[in-house]
Amino acid sequence: MRATFPHMGKLDMVMSDLFDRTGIGYIVPPRTTTKTLQLGVRYAPEFACLPLKVTIGNFIEALEAGADTLLMAGGVGPCRFGYYAQIQECVIKEAGYDFDMIILEPPGAGYRLFINTLKKLAPGKSILEIWQIIKIGFGKARVLDELEKYALKYRAYEVKRGDTTKAYKRALEIMRPAITADEIAQAREEAFLVLEAVEKDMQRPCLKMGIIGEFYVLLEPFVNFDIEEYLGNMGVSLERSVYLTDWIGPSKENPIMGISDKEVAQAAKPYLNHFVGGEGLPSVGHTVIYAKEGFDGVLHLFPFTCMPDIIAKSILPQISRDFDLPTLSLVIDEQTGKAGVITRLEAFIDLLANKRKQKEFGKSPVLVG
Repeated sequence: MRATFPHMGKLDMVMSDLFDRTGIGYIVPPRTTTKTLQLGVRYAPEFACLPLKVTIGNFIEALEAGADTLLMAGGVGPCRFGYYAQIQECVIKEAGYDFDMIILEPPGAGYRLFINTLKKLAPGKSILEIWQIIKIGFGKARVLDELEKYALKYRAYEVKRGDTTKAYKRALEIMRPAITADEIAQAREEAFLVLEAVEKDMQRPCLKMGIIGEFYVLLEPFVNFDIEEYLGNMGVSLERSVYLTDWIGPSKENPIMGISDKEVAQAAKPYLNHFVGGEGLPSVGHTVIYAKEGFDGVLHLFPFTCMPDIIAKSILPQISRDFDLPTLSLVIDEQTGKAGVITRLEAFIDLLANKRKQKEFGKSPVLVG
């Protein structure tokens, strides 16, 4: 077996660590590029959402590099993500590739199915051994999320532009070889020392922005044009609504992001009182929470045709009016250009900065229709 998986943020580090622990052979797909996207667009259904197209491209490039087994997460609920694996399998086999598909369904779809899939990924190991592998590996993945959250929050305050990004990359390399729980704890301490050593000006009047939306677009830098690093370099301190280990963690307490699913649903209730799939409900709930916490604005990212976040987008204007909170929704597909995204972001940042100045001087904001 030479397994592979799609790219999504730091998923490559997490999955590589998991396969190293189980002893399974694996191939990390080439880093996502325009070629990857073009492959996905060529073979995927025309009106499929962008994450499906990009991940199909990831799988095809990995197969051409020697992989023979595709590992994909399953899902439940209205969001089409739950059908990705089946569509990927059909599309890629029709394109002429030979492979096995392993679908890792969430525990909520049935623990027996979940355990049986894990056994395929760790042949010859007991359930206890598999649990220990997941427990230690998941703990390491949580540290990666902690480091990312720190970088998102403090990049805006760095004295020398680019230092946080360099320190963050160095921190990830410190974490990479850590295997045991003790090694992970020691590497975490060293990694945070590297990040905290970046010189910062905490008196700088930085804007504070929340980022919400569909999880894949939020987590995958190629798809969102490295928007988080760009905003940090523009002096915007960020808080994101989803992190990898919160998203896959079964507890729903979201220790990295810091707000449980229950709290998010409660915040959303006046505007949306039921689950609509994907991040539709969380996008609404987090916007309300960010408004109450005094954020300057909220950026909403999602792929074209994403039903849950289209629902959220229709609700955000009312929240914006109720809390006087500017929001910007950006729809991403294969036709989206970086220049257009940056232009809209620059205008949004200018609006937020102007609004803050007006508040500081006690003036009423100018409303633009």
